[in-house]
Amino acid sequence: MHETYYSLTSAGIDLLYVAAAVFFVLGLKAMSHPRTAVRGNLLGVIGMAIAIGAALTDRAIGSYVYIAAGLAIGTVIGAILATRVQMTGMPQMVALLNGLGGAASVFVAWAELIHNRPTEIDVLIATALSGIIGAVTFSGSLLAYGKLEEFNFLKKPYQYPGQQAINGVLAVTVLGIAVWMCLAGQPIVDGSADIAIQRQPTLVVVLYALLVVMSLALGVLLVNPIGGADMPVVISLLNSYSGLAGAATGFVIGNNVLIIAGSLVGASGIILTQVMCKAMNRSLVNVLFGLSGPSGPTASADAVYARVRSTTPDDVAMLLDGAQRVVIVPGYGMAVAQAQHAVRELAKALEERGTTVEFAIHPVAGRMPGHMNVLLAEADIGYEKLKEMDAINPTLDTVDMAIVIGANDVVNPVAKTDPKSPIAGMPIIEVDRCRTVVIVKRSLSPGFAGIPNPLFAAENTLMLFADGKDAVLDIAKALKSG
Repeated sequence: MHETYYSLTSAGIDLLYVAAAVFFVLGLKAMSHPRTAVRGNLLGVIGMAIAIGAALTDRAIGSYVYIAAGLAIGTVIGAILATRVQMTGMPQMVALLNGLGGAASVFVAWAELIHNRPTEIDVLIATALSGIIGAVTFSGSLLAYGKLEEFNFLKKPYQYPGQQAINGVLAVTVLGIAVWMCLAGQPIVDGSADIAIQRQPTLVVVLYALLVVMSLALGVLLVNPIGGADMPVVISLLNSYSGLAGAATGFVIGNNVLIIAGSLVGASGIILTQVMCKAMNRSLVNVLFGLSGPSGPTASADAVYARVRSTTPDDVAMLLDGAQRVVIVPGYGMAVAQAQHAVRELAKALEERGTTVEFAIHPVAGRMPGHMNVLLAEADIGYEKLKEMDAINPTLDTVDMAIVIGANDVVNPVAKTDPKSPIAGMPIIEVDRCRTVVIVKRSLSPGFAGIPNPLFAAENTLMLFADGKDAVLDIAKALKSG
């Protein structure tokens, strides 16, 4: 009776894993469009709940004490993060989650190596890949977190002589250790027991630990030279790495749903990375090998901003009074100021006066893909009003006013004019072609790329120095009273 129970449970587990995989696929499909994204997220949650529930019925589990403790601690931490982390901190949280996923893959593979001492070459290879990809993901994600948080000693990308050669040597060394580990784990047959055991079990564990340590260093060195506007690409790539690490770990422990889920995350992450690379005019090869974009001397901020003109909310409202078409360009500053609801009020006030209001969305505005879309959706701004960069750029000549709220690098014309700029060649939202540009910023501080923006001093540009939320509310108030 006992054996029959486990046999049925094993079959049931496989069926539940298939069901979970179906929910994952349907969830990803639904999340491809903002209107169905919430439903897609719910489908993904259901799929994960099914996968976890199925895994908890596995007969290999000897005790639920540590599992229960882990679930309780993880639930509390997750609930705190979900309720307390602001939208401005979502990119950092995504980086941390990517890193923790990589670390989990490292430890799961290590546990399998210690307790079961696999001798199959495919399992040994998967174990090595789990250690390499997981460790690179963990250390790279922590460094990305520090860059996104703009820690002084991490924000600036550090260049050093022979950077790529050092990375290449380290990568080859890591692969060499992985091959050595797989060879050391090859089986020898115990004649008395007629079973296969690892040839050098202690050496295998030591080599795995060395492989992980060197992969941690490799992750830091790969992400270190990347900075500025390339960070959204890095986040996408690290997300893909975490999925690949999970898939490799699935092969290590023979867990089908982990293989499927990891493959889905890895594939979708790579696709998203390619989309981001196109938006940033960066080569995927450059990102994979940690190559930074163009670099060179930039113009002095004092010289660039010598002819900046400031304005007031009342003056902006006066200019808007006769505007037929207005385009709002949101950026990270809008997220920091939590100005999305104020922006909705301004858009509503303009539309009541017969003005056409649209939102120009750059693919990498903010600190992660889709950052601005989520913020505007949170404020109940209709998706049909959100225009992608490629769709709206050809029509900007007919725009009466562009209001740029907290965006910087994604509207910086230097990307088109200076081949040595860190953002050289990056497609931008070409608001400089609009009749009037109003830029809402607290100061003339540079964007994440760290370079001045000559748009701020253009003849058709006015600077409104204020908190994003307060400035937009004041404009809306003046417009309504006028």
